[in-house]
Amino acid sequence: MTIKRLAIYCGALNGKDKHYLVAAEKIGEWLAAHQIELVYGGGQHGLMGAVARGTLANGGIVHSVLTQELYDRGVALDGVTDRQIMPNMDRRKEKMMAMADGMVAIPGGLGTLEEISQAASWVTIGDNAKPVAFYNYQGFYDELKKQLVKMNQAGFLEDLYLNHIYFGDSMDGILQFMERYQVPHHRTYDK
Repeated sequence: MTIKRLAIYCGALNGKDKHYLVAAEKIGEWLAAHQIELVYGGGQHGLMGAVARGTLANGGIVHSVLTQELYDRGVALDGVTDRQIMPNMDRRKEKMMAMADGMVAIPGGLGTLEEISQAASWVTIGDNAKPVAFYNYQGFYDELKKQLVKMNQAGFLEDLYLNHIYFGDSMDGILQFMERYQVPHHRTYDK
């Protein structure tokens, strides 16, 4: 699978540790160096702004996808390559998934978790044929990984789909996973 664009889901806040911002900016630098375009939620604040600025500062391409409501609040980052305004969050999420070749969550909050969870859950029903990964910076997603294993052990998440979600602390490792990604069959149910 060729990865030309990545949707990055991340926090609209800075987090308490400034290293999150530095890591987000470095991801932007990495995207630009690998000529992978950024698709993101369009904000100027927090990790969202940092990853976009890191991409732009290094000559990369940034696609901003945000809602009319957030645009009207003035959260949009200026200077992006292109901006698409969606009527609501559901359309925004669908547009980001459609534009990207893969989805990556870096540290963030509930919005980040919601968006990456939707991408992963849509794999199980056959509505997302693209890879899903977590950039597990400093173990940020360790507990979530354990929770997914618990879901698997309890019989709510099949091995196939658990194994199609990647956790790693290297963008190079995430890219390798995505380039080798094989789309799993959608879930079927016994009658």
